[in-house]
Formats: sequence, structure tokens, C-alpha cells
Amino acid sequence: MPVQRLNHAVLYVRDVERSVAFYTDLLSFRTVFRVHADGGKAAEGAFLQAEESTNDHDLALLQIEGPASPQGTDRRPGLAHLAWEVDTLAELQQIRGKLLRSGALTDEIDHGTTKSLYASDPDGLQFEVCWLVPADRINEVGREAFAPFDLDAVIAQFGADLPGGTGISVPARH
Repeated sequence: MPVQRLNHAVLYVRDVERSVAFYTDLLSFRTVFRVHADGGKAAEGAFLQAEESTNDHDLALLQIEGPASPQGTDRRPGLAHLAWEVDTLAELQQIRGKLLRSGALTDEIDHGTTKSLYASDPDGLQFEVCWLVPADRINEVGREAFAPFDLDAVIAQFGADLPGGTGISVPARH
């Protein structure tokens, strides 16, 4: 059976509280539970759930001492980024605004069938938030993998509330 979508991700972070605030404020995650070492008051881990998820957790944040895994142009083995899918272009537009206001947005790319925003969290870990063109509309998009992304033009083409990914990452409902 092929993988359908990201189930959960685990990130090592320098400051759990700072990272929880980032992911809850900007991407509307909610904290499901926290772990503390030896009964201490400071969280050493937090488990978060996406807004409408029924998964036990979608993102785990575990605090480490010292720097997180290196990111950047040297491309050593390790986490490149995580991709989180949204249902509509309206949701992508809302998240774009939050990312812009926070200074976290790093890039916007039109991958043809995937419309993507890239951002970095407080530890410099990159993630992607994307909307997938439904399978029955793929013939309406170009196949260029790294084109400039014009969100307003894509909304004009597909509408802000068209559910994305149908027939690709979300089973088509009959």
C-alpha cells in the first residue's frame, strides 16, 4: 500500500515552548499532551494535532541541548522539510498572511499540480504548506516544476473554496 499523506513528524527543537507557540499561532495546531522530565515543570516535549485531525498527534516537538540538525545549502543527510496539505486555496491564503506577518515565509513556488509556500520555524527547520490541484483538473495546469507562484491568479482559476487533492491525496467521493 503506498503512503497517502504525512501521518506525523518529529522535530528536535531548542525551545519547546517557543516552537509550540509558533505552530499553534501560525498553523492552528493544538497541543494534545506534553512530556516532562522527572516531574519537572518545563516541558521537554509536546505533541500537537492539526486543526481537524483525528490522528493522535501530527507533530511532536522534542527539546534538545545545542543546535538542531544543520539545514542549508550543504544538504547533509537529515530533515529537508515537511509538507502539510491544506484543503482550499482560501486556507493557503490565510496561512500565507500569517507567515508573511511573522517573517517566516521564505519562498512561494508553483509546482504545477502543487501550489506551495515554504517557511522556516524558529529553529530554522523548513516546512512546506501546499494545496494540490484535484485530479480531474490537472489538465488545466502547466507541468513546469519550479514556476513563480501567483496565489491570486490560482484563486481566480480554481476558486478559493475548491477542495484540493481530490483523487490524488484525498479519495474521490462517489
